[in-house]
Amino acid sequence: MILGIAFAVVVLGMVALDLFVVHRKPHEVSLRESLLWVSLWVLLAVGFGAGIYVTRGHERALEFFAAYLVEQSLSVDNLFVFLLLFVHFQVPARQQHKVLFWGILGALIMRFAFIIAGIKLLATFHWVLYIFGFILVWSGIQMFRHREAQIEPEKSPVLRLFRRFFPVTRRYHGDRFFLRRLGRCYATPLFLVLLMVETTDLVFAVDSIPAVLAISSDPFIVYTSNVFAILGLRSMFFALSHLLRLFHYLHYGLALILVFVGTKMLVAEWVKIPIVVTLAVVIGVIVTSTVASLLLPRPQASQDIEA
Repeated sequence: MILGIAFAVVVLGMVALDLFVVHRKPHEVSLRESLLWVSLWVLLAVGFGAGIYVTRGHERALEFFAAYLVEQSLSVDNLFVFLLLFVHFQVPARQQHKVLFWGILGALIMRFAFIIAGIKLLATFHWVLYIFGFILVWSGIQMFRHREAQIEPEKSPVLRLFRRFFPVTRRYHGDRFFLRRLGRCYATPLFLVLLMVETTDLVFAVDSIPAVLAISSDPFIVYTSNVFAILGLRSMFFALSHLLRLFHYLHYGLALILVFVGTKMLVAEWVKIPIVVTLAVVIGVIVTSTVASLLLPRPQASQDIEA
């Protein structure tokens, strides 16, 4: 109970600080500012994990850290897609923070619904465990096969449906999502970007939520690890947006993590993989793929495609 209250106070306090103090006025987020926020969110997550260790024991604390690392590492693909969306829609740098802020708040609500539904499904229908496992393994294999993300908003059924029933202005109007002209309400392109960010996160949640549920079935652990990872995602975007392509092997590391946690779900009935082993595998894969990206050059074929 105390830990839950502390979690709510910290998260709401940080969101209020971010929205009403630090980013009250739209501005381009610098690398220094984004790194400070990334460090702050990581420290808060570590501190919260320590609180779980003290109040609920080392097993739950390890589950929290493993779930947090999995969610945080899988978020790297989100960052890459967000970057492509911003480039495609030519979003002004000063307005990118607002899109990500409201997009992430929406993601927190959707993730909560996904987590509750997932946990109830697993508790009621045990065979859903195998469906989740197959989804993760298949997603990992697909991630291995398709390196480059494709962004084609014009083909999005969500945007097509929205444009059919709601007029959209041709250009941006500061940080406004909507405006009124001649008595009629219009959406701005900034809202279309927000809509695509929410849609993209919904797609990624299909992978990330089952992956975290493979680590813990405790709703508190699953949701708090998701919240800390997602709230730090915006700052990580600004810190890594110009460095994402340097980590060219991290993509394959994420695929391995998906295959591993999916396999863990599939064999859970017969083989119990300790949470310590899970945490060690996740950390090992992330570190190895990151170091390999820094030490080894990008494959020539990939370079040619980008050129």
